[in-house]
Amino acid sequence: MAHVPIARHLLRARDLADARYSQALAVADMAAAAALSPAHFSRSFKAAFGESPHQYLLTRRLERAAALLLATDWTTAAIGVAVGVHSIGSFTTSFRRMYGMTPQAYRAAHPPAARHVRIPRCVAMTYGRPRNRTFREDTASPTA
Repeated sequence: MAHVPIARHLLRARDLADARYSQALAVADMAAAAALSPAHFSRSFKAAFGESPHQYLLTRRLERAAALLLATDWTTAAIGVAVGVHSIGSFTTSFRRMYGMTPQAYRAAHPPAARHVRIPRCVAMTYGRPRNRTFREDTASPTA
């Protein structure tokens, strides 16, 4: 059987965290995906990626939560559940630590672009139509 470098195993674990961040995922699950013991996996993961597996998973969850705050009108609690956080209090604390503000303040600081547009859609569509008028008749007289 061919030897697979440890980095490849760590990538499998990181991919698992990226794909299943919203599920109950423990360091032991990530270690199993990497085929390493949890202690060895944690040390190797931190050495390879610069943060612990737990911190990596939390960062993925908070990044996804930030995206959902901007793209949806879901409540903070619903977003917390959607990204796999079990405690809204710890979610708010972790979010504030990472982004420097609460989830509600983050949403208020980044309003959707649609709120800034005050042109009715029908007007925008009219002005967005092409101006190329190739179907009119040529009114210039031919010169010979």
